Amino acid sequence: MIRISPIRLIGENGEQIGIVETGEALRMAQDAGLDLVEVSPDARPPVCKLLDYGKHKYEQARMERQNRRNSTDSTPKEVRFRPNTSQHDLEVKIEHAKKFLDQGLRVRLTVRFRGAEMRRQDVGRATLRRATEMLETFGKLDSPIPEVQGRMLSVTMLPAAKKGEKTASPEPANKAAAPAEAKAAAPAESTVAAPAAAE
Repeated sequence: MIRISPIRLIGENGEQIGIVETGEALRMAQDAGLDLVEVSPDARPPVCKLLDYGKHKYEQARMERQNRRNSTDSTPKEVRFRPNTSQHDLEVKIEHAKKFLDQGLRVRLTVRFRGAEMRRQDVGRATLRRATEMLETFGKLDSPIPEVQGRMLSVTMLPAAKKGEKTASPEPANKAAAPAEAKAAAPAESTVAAPAAAE
C-alpha cells in the first residue's frame, strides 16, 4: 500500500535507519518478521517504521481505553439536595457521597432551587453547609465559596485519602490522645506533690 519511494525508515526500537527504497524496506521488514507501517505520510519523504502492526493496534486501543477511564474519573460525581431536604434524606445522600470520596472521586454537592425557593437561598446554603460538615473527615472543599449556576448552588469536595485507602475515623485519634494527656498530666501532679511531702 506504500506507493512512494524512497522513504525515511525508522527501526523497531526507534533508531534512524535513513532514506531507503520502499522495496528494500519491505524486504527488511519481512526478514525481521515485522510490518512496514507509514507513520507520517505527509512528510517528504514519507516516514515509515518497522513494527508489529497487531501489537501496535493493541497498544493504541489500550491507551484509548486508559484515556477514557481517566476522563471519566476526572468528572465529579454529583449528589443533589433540595433546600429543605429532611435529615434522613440528607444522611442517605451523604452516605453515597462518602462512598464516592472513599473511591478517590471528586464529589459535587448541589442544591437545586425551584420557583419561590430562589428567595430563600439562605436555607439552601445552610443545607449545603450541613452536608459539607458531615463529610469533613472524608473530603475537603475545593473552594470555600459556593458556585452559583442559575437555580443551582454547588461546592466540589476532593477526597481526603488516596483512591482505595480508607479515611481514618476521628474516634481512634481521640482515644489515642487520652493516654497521652494522662501521661502529660502525671508529671505535673508529682511536681506539685513533692513540695508538700517535703513540708
